[in-house]
Formats: sequence, structure tokens, C-alpha cells
Amino acid sequence: MKVKRWLLISLLGVIIVGAGAVLTADPYPFVSVVGILWILCGMIFIVMGMGKMIVSLLTLFLPKGERELVNILYQKRYLERGPKIVVIGGGHGLSHLIFGLKEYTANITAIVTVADSGGSSGRLREEFNIVAPGDIRNCLVALADAPALMGELFQFRFSKDSQLQGHNFGNLFLTAMVQLTNGDFERAVKETSKVLAIRGNVVPSTVSNVHLVAEYMDGTITQGEARIPNPNSRVKRVYLTDEAAYPTADALAAIAQADVIILGPGSLYTSVIPNLIVKGMSDAIAKSQAFKIYVCNVMTQHGETDNFSASDHVRALIEHANKDVIDACLINNVQAPEEARNRYKDEGSFPVEADADKIRAMGYRVVATDLLGVTDYVRHDSTKLNHALIKLVETHRVIRR
Repeated sequence: MKVKRWLLISLLGVIIVGAGAVLTADPYPFVSVVGILWILCGMIFIVMGMGKMIVSLLTLFLPKGERELVNILYQKRYLERGPKIVVIGGGHGLSHLIFGLKEYTANITAIVTVADSGGSSGRLREEFNIVAPGDIRNCLVALADAPALMGELFQFRFSKDSQLQGHNFGNLFLTAMVQLTNGDFERAVKETSKVLAIRGNVVPSTVSNVHLVAEYMDGTITQGEARIPNPNSRVKRVYLTDEAAYPTADALAAIAQADVIILGPGSLYTSVIPNLIVKGMSDAIAKSQAFKIYVCNVMTQHGETDNFSASDHVRALIEHANKDVIDACLINNVQAPEEARNRYKDEGSFPVEADADKIRAMGYRVVATDLLGVTDYVRHDSTKLNHALIKLVETHRVIRR
């Protein structure tokens, strides 16, 4: 039950308050100030100990359903006090990240690219002239507090035997919601958020129906996010078909109020940078007082970041955006097993070199640590990544104090 532990902490708080009261009576001002500080510390111990003790007792004596309610309420209050974190990107990397971060804070805003042009999202874009719903759907499910079955429903993909083959139910739901809200995609996302009871917010980076365009080193140009990976020529730059597309008001507000902004992980040119090249987005991030972290990918992506080191990823980001969109970089410095590397070698993908010194020479703080997860894929281990991010954020908050 841990009741004794919390009772002892409360008693310790009483003792500290008593000692502080004695010190405040001292004629010397410095000693009196120390006494006041002791009283404040003691009160913190008393409140914390009593609060935890009450929760422990309620958990013991209440019926199971009500115990769970108490835990949920306590957890909600704890998470509501967490830092305001804005995560910017797209693809599976973003949804995996926020799934872990929602256990650290409830104040999460995912700003998501809407330039996807492949699969179900691409087909719905062509037919209904809407922005891509796929990455939005993944983030909504990742932050959902609704029963697990609801999340599975939104991720359900229709089989090849159906006329809806390849479509996700969640994509269709969002598309239908857009129609019901008279084409208002932002409102459609907010209404869907209510259905899934999400912890935090998911907002599109823009609601302009933009497509991603890549210009390569050989001078060729390709339009459409799904067609951008090109093993024959390196990407020179990417831009949007509507260069006047403006960020959503919710995205700008979240950036302005953020304590922490995280870029990535995810495909460099097709998930992270598309958000930064929306007109005004990079400037808003650069002006924000938030602590800005870039999470570099573990592996290169064939046709997109071939032979890229970590510093190459950073350089591409700031060339498309602004040097002030990053304060620190989080990179993996552990090699994947040889068997896994050989499997990826056949696909033209290799570990990203952790050239931390080059990034530091660019003026950024670097944390290089073990972030590796190896299952069927070589990617970030969700637990390691979240622990590393939380440690980096908490260290920064202590330094700023």
C-alpha cells in the first residue's frame, strides 16, 4: 500500500516546518529567510505525502472500477502539469513518438504534414480534393484514450476483395467528416479527435491542398510525395506546389506557446521538411522560446538520403528552413547487428553516421546515445527514444532554472 512511506514523508514535512518556524524567529535576516524556505519545503513534503497516502487508501478500499477512476483522475492531473510539447513531422515515426510521449505529458500538439500522395490518402485526394488524411489518422490513433478497439477500427484496412481495397476506415471517416463540415478539414480533425478522446491535439500544418515537388541535382523535377525517392540523383531541394500556403492558426499558436518543439523522426524530405517549408512555419519556430530538438533517423532511406550522415540531415533541414529551428540534436550512436545491416544493405539503406562533432561545429548541442531497436525493422526503440528525450528536456529545464 505504501501508506507508511507517505506518512513518514508527511511527518518529515511537519518536522521541517517546525524547524523552519524556529529559524524565522532568529533576529538575523538571513537566518529568517532560510527558515521561510524550510517552511515551504516542509509544506511540499506534507502535501505530497498526504496526497499520495489518500490515493493509496482509496485504491485499497474502493471497488475495482472506482479505483481505476481514481487512478485515471490522478494521472490526468499529473499529465496536465507536463510541459507543452509540439512534435512536427509525419509518417509512422511521428505517431510512434507521440504514443510514448503521451505518458509524460497531456500537453502534446502534433503538427502533421498533409502532402502525402500515395496509397489510400492519394486516392482520396484525387477523388475528393482534400488534403492527405493518412498521417493525421495515425497521430489521432496514437493519442487516443478511447478503447483499443476504436483505434483498431480507425486503422482497419479493407481487403483486396473489396471495392474499398487499400483504404483505411480512418481515412474514410475523416473524408466523410470533411463533407459533413462543408469542407472544413480542421474542424473535421477536431470532431474526430472528440470521437477518439485523444490526449493532446493533432493539427494539419496547412489546409491548402498542396503537393510536394522535388528538384534533383541533375536538374530534373518530380511532383508528388510518393514519387520523390530517386536512386539516380540526389535531392537538391523540395518545395510546395502552392508556395503561398500558410500554416494553420492552431499550428502557429501551439508553436508560440510551446516549451519544447521536436522535429522528426521521419523521412527527411517527405515527412519533416514539408512542414517547415509552409510559408511562415520556419520563422515561427525560430522565434519561439521553446527548446528545439531534432531527432535524426537511424537508417538512411534509399533514393532520398543515400550516404547521408547525421550532419547532412541537419544541414538539409536548416537549408530549407532556418538555422534557429534547432537547438539540439538527438542521434543514435550504436551499430545494428550485422545480420540486420546486411538485410538493409540489399535495400540500399545504411546506418546513419553519428558525426556528432560536425554538428557541434555547426553550433548545436548533441546527445549521441543508444536509441536502436531491432525487430523486423531497424528503427528507433520507442522506449529508449522517449527516455532520452525526456532526460534531455528535463536537463534543459533544470539548466534554465
